[in-house]
Formats: sequence, structure tokens, C-alpha cells
Amino acid sequence: MDQLDIYSDVICPWCYIGKQHMRAALEMLANDGLRFEVTWRAFQLNPEMPREGVERESYRKAKFGSVIKSRQLDRQVAEAARQAGLPIRHDRMKRTPNTLDAHRLIRWAGPLQDAVVDALFRAYFVDGEDVGDRAVLARIAGEAGLAGAAEFLDSSEGESEVLAEDATARRAGLTGVPTFVLDRHVLFSGAVPPDVFAEALGKARRVIREQALATG
Repeated sequence: MDQLDIYSDVICPWCYIGKQHMRAALEMLANDGLRFEVTWRAFQLNPEMPREGVERESYRKAKFGSVIKSRQLDRQVAEAARQAGLPIRHDRMKRTPNTLDAHRLIRWAGPLQDAVVDALFRAYFVDGEDVGDRAVLARIAGEAGLAGAAEFLDSSEGESEVLAEDATARRAGLTGVPTFVLDRHVLFSGAVPPDVFAEALGKARRVIREQALATG
């Protein structure tokens, strides 16, 4: 089974949309008998964010120059999400969180990673929850079937590993997410449509295997 790594952040709307497109693409490829082992990797959009996060509207105003510009971008994102069959409720989002603990939780989740990532996306983009709050994260983990999340989050376990993974991605030249990596080969970044995704992934798999045989 081929390894597919996704560098992502739980507050990145294009990662939310990209996950939906990836799911559809993998279903297409599964019909051809192709299976992939999916692992979620850490990338923080705002690595310098205070641990308590910041008020979203003021943060977006500072980042994009005005509230009007921020809301225009939000509408564009919401429309792209709608076309992918996903709801986004920007009106419910009050804070931009630090995502270090969310990444720790995803890493700790092991085989439940995918369910936890789904739940984190829904919590932030649909319910407007603060996914930097450890109590919120512990509840999400429990609902996904993970016991002991509160104790884990109150420790520093996994923090150095998440920071190292993020730093390694940046040193390798990664600047945006989602970025998809097949068997350690970077494929593309962005929320590409499912059919394009499936075609690119299938072609990359063939090329990588042919190269391996040629150098074998």
C-alpha cells in the first residue's frame, strides 16, 4: 500500500476542502483497486500565534488590511466549500486559535487520525469552536473514541515531535497547505478537484514505481 502524507492545518479552509476532494479521489482510485495509507502531518499557518489565540476579526483586519477585504475572502472560501458540499460558518468564528495542541492530538490519535481531523474541521468551520482550547480538544477526542485525551493534552507529550515535523516541512520548502506527498515525493499543494487529484495521484504512483524498478 502506498503512503500518502498530507501537510495541513485545522484552521486552513483549503485543507478542509482539500480533504473532501481527496476523499472523492481516493474512492475513484479504489474502484481501480488502488489503496493508500493516509497520514496527517503538522504545519502551522501561524506558528507565532499566542497559545491562547487572538480575536479573529482584529487578526484578519491586521493580516489583510481591512475587515471588508477579510469578509470578501471569507465569501470566496465559503462558495468554494459550498461547491465541494461543505458548510462554512464564518459568522460563528470568534477566535483564531493556536493549533499546536490540535496537531499534538492528531498525531496522538494514531489509527483514529482521520476521524479526529474531520471532527476538528467541523468544530472550527461549522460550529465556530475554539480548537486551541484544550477542553474543546479533549471533548472532540472523546467523541471520536479516544480515551485519556485531557491528561495527554495537559502534558507536553508530542510537542517537540510536532514542532520538528513543522520545521522539517519548512526547511524542505513547503510554504502552504494542503500539500500532498506520495511516498516522500511532493505531488502538489491546494484543493484541486477530485478528478484532477485522482489522475495526478494515479500517474505519480505509476512513475514512482517505474523509477523504483529501473533503479532496482
